[in-house]
Amino acid sequence: MATFISVPLKKSSEVDLVKPLTKFICATYTAAEDQGEYVRAAEELNKLRKSAVGRPLDKHESSLEVLLRYYDQLCAIEPKFPFSENQLCLTFTWKDAFDKGSLFGGSVKLALASLGYEKSCVLFNIGALASQIAYEQNLDNDEGLKTAAKYYQLASGAFSNIKDTVLSALNREPTMDISPDTVGTLSQIMLAQAQEVFFLKATSDKMKDAIIARLANQAADFYGDAFKQCQYKENLPKYFYFQEVLPVLAAKHCIMQANAEYHQSLLAKQQKKFGEEVGRLQHATELVKTVASRYDEYVNVKDLSDKIARALTAAKKDNDFIYHDRVPDLKDLEAIGKAALVKSTVIKVPISQKFTDLFEKMVPLAVQHSMSVYNSRKAEIVNRLIGQMREATNLSNGVLASLNLPAAIEDLSGDSIPQSILEKSRAIIQQGGLQSIDQLIKDLPELLQRNREILDESVRILDEEETTDNELRNKFGQRWQRTASNDLYKPLRTEGENLRKFLDQAVQADKVVKERYSNHRDMIALLCKPEAELTAAIPSANPAKTLQGSEVVSVLRALLANVNEVKMEREKLENDIKSAQCDMTSKFLTALAQDGTINEEAISVTELDNIYGGYTQKVQQSLKSQEEILGNIQNSHQEFSTMKQSNADANQREEMLKKLAAAHDSYVELSNNLKEGTKFYNELTEILLKFQNKCSDIVFARKTERDELLKDLQQSIARQPSAPSLPAVPAYQSTPSSTTTPATATSSVPTPAPRTVFQSKPQPPARPPPPAIQAQAANTSIPPASGAGPIPPATQPVSTPGATPSPAQGPPYPTYQGYPGCYQMPVAYNPYAYGQFNMPYIYQAPGQAPYPNVHPPQQPQQPGYPYPQQHYYPQQ
Repeated sequence: MATFISVPLKKSSEVDLVKPLTKFICATYTAAEDQGEYVRAAEELNKLRKSAVGRPLDKHESSLEVLLRYYDQLCAIEPKFPFSENQLCLTFTWKDAFDKGSLFGGSVKLALASLGYEKSCVLFNIGALASQIAYEQNLDNDEGLKTAAKYYQLASGAFSNIKDTVLSALNREPTMDISPDTVGTLSQIMLAQAQEVFFLKATSDKMKDAIIARLANQAADFYGDAFKQCQYKENLPKYFYFQEVLPVLAAKHCIMQANAEYHQSLLAKQQKKFGEEVGRLQHATELVKTVASRYDEYVNVKDLSDKIARALTAAKKDNDFIYHDRVPDLKDLEAIGKAALVKSTVIKVPISQKFTDLFEKMVPLAVQHSMSVYNSRKAEIVNRLIGQMREATNLSNGVLASLNLPAAIEDLSGDSIPQSILEKSRAIIQQGGLQSIDQLIKDLPELLQRNREILDESVRILDEEETTDNELRNKFGQRWQRTASNDLYKPLRTEGENLRKFLDQAVQADKVVKERYSNHRDMIALLCKPEAELTAAIPSANPAKTLQGSEVVSVLRALLANVNEVKMEREKLENDIKSAQCDMTSKFLTALAQDGTINEEAISVTELDNIYGGYTQKVQQSLKSQEEILGNIQNSHQEFSTMKQSNADANQREEMLKKLAAAHDSYVELSNNLKEGTKFYNELTEILLKFQNKCSDIVFARKTERDELLKDLQQSIARQPSAPSLPAVPAYQSTPSSTTTPATATSSVPTPAPRTVFQSKPQPPARPPPPAIQAQAANTSIPPASGAGPIPPATQPVSTPGATPSPAQGPPYPTYQGYPGCYQMPVAYNPYAYGQFNMPYIYQAPGQAPYPNVHPPQQPQQPGYPYPQQHYYPQQ
């Protein structure tokens, strides 16, 4: 009796996971140790997929364990990799589990760059394999019953999970096998089968009849719900209708009802309700008879039918002769209770008890995104603080250079080079002098051109693929069902425009640096000369020896020492600000684990304030101290200038010393700017290469998707008929002339009879009269029918002498005692019909009344006797 339903597995095409995952890992994680570990994990993941979906699976728990591990791993990596069409693009192709294809094309398949699609298909295979494992169990022992119930419930839970998540995971119409209607029906079927297994277990354990009846009634209810879903939902695979699913569900519904009635009848007998016992057994008998008559080829109910029949015979006998209890009608019987002992297994990751995450050390994307935003906030604060200090330092250098300090208080002799100028000259020479600046400036255009070429090439391949996509979309119209490249590439094009803006801003910055270099190049070149040439280039002046021991010179030297001290403190403060760190990853992971989300702004602002709040106060104090010191220097320098004897030569010398000091400061700033520019271009090259790889990957994935879609479209076009309908049959073929002689008819090609389709239709015209048969040994003959014209649809045909009764419409033809049925005339005209088929004569059984107006039967026609030509009447 036990006939169960299992689900076939989906099949997938091979996908290389290693290459795209490795690209993302190398681009995202710079530490060599992390890269190596994650790349090895990607290789293991690729092997796991091949084991799970790349080979035929045995109907064993070990194969199911591999599927469970792969599904758990997909769920684990989903928040850690940006799987999408425009980021980490992996295209997964799966075939419809219920569509086996045709002669002209393969089965229906769908390719999507979606990890949610891969998860749904793998979960479908988990449910399908669980149903197959349960199907293979031996239900004659407790272990087999427990295993079957467990896996039927797992299958039901897997299909139910797909029903709830597939549409949101795919964002498009799925294939028929994983559509919500299909998996919802499969989930209900698996749940009904699990309930039936519990019924078998209760029967095997000989539990109370009341419990068994309730279990059986609940199983019947589940099967009834599954049957209704198959019957009333139009968007279900043909598998449900042509693979014995629908009749098995209907049969199981009746069988479980019959079992419920049988065990409830035993309970009624125990309660001495003998009339109810008979009534329930009668209902059970009707149910098994229905199954035996309609679904006998799908399920065998002989044992159940015999058991119910024996119980009904004994119950009726006892009630008729002993108890005389009234047998209630079916509608008066009390409803049997229900007991649901099964429920769909909730799919909660991890499903596998042996699962270990291959990417355990990799943080989720939410944490990575939060870290990225945090680093941006941190960089903004660091750059602001360092920028304020550097700006203050440049202001201090500019003020001192304009006052010719400290050269003015060092050059009291008027004919020697101040020590500060000599130190600046040596510093420039040690850093490479003009050659280093010239080389840095020379390298900038090459770096710029390289970056422009990478960006232009990235945009070009996007443009080419988008043009091809638009052409195919215009060609195929609505059949070109995939995301438009114009919409898909919007984030990439926005990123490309931002990168181009960075390049344009860098070009403008390069122009400013070159202009400043041209303004100070001569003085920088002078500082690069030997000391003798530098001394000769500086004008001499009258000595100001009277100021060497003055108080104002001592004050200026003390203030300049304070300025240098402030600068040294700033360098140390800048290093401290750059090196300040905080383990934000653990904080974000903790927040994600506790709340399920990360409030990045609140966490980041709090931590950054704790880290950089003290540094901000120190920077403000440094700026305030510098402002006070520079004010004092300006006041003391004014007093120094009034005391100093000046003339034309002294003014020229002082002006030269100011230019040399300013040239040194400009050299240092230009050198730093050019080095930062070179670093910017090199870093931008890495970013542009990642952008180019991203564009190449998505274009390659789009080309692969395009090829698959083109192949499917070509196959669908090949499967379509060449014409919408067959041409009309010519009149001379469909209605042969009544004057055609047998000799002429034999020369034409017979037309094959089309398949008869039985359906409700109007009353057909009367059949033609039978041929007149002349016996060789008798003088009697059967006269032809008198006028067999068409009969109106509203009237019944009238029997005419010699006319053969018309058979009933639709199969099967009725047969009566002595009347085996009427001969079915060929549908299309066939002149060879009487040579190929032997028309049976009308047989009259003994004791049967003759047909009205029909002569007694004649002897059978002798072989070789020619038949007369008969008119053709097309069958309706």
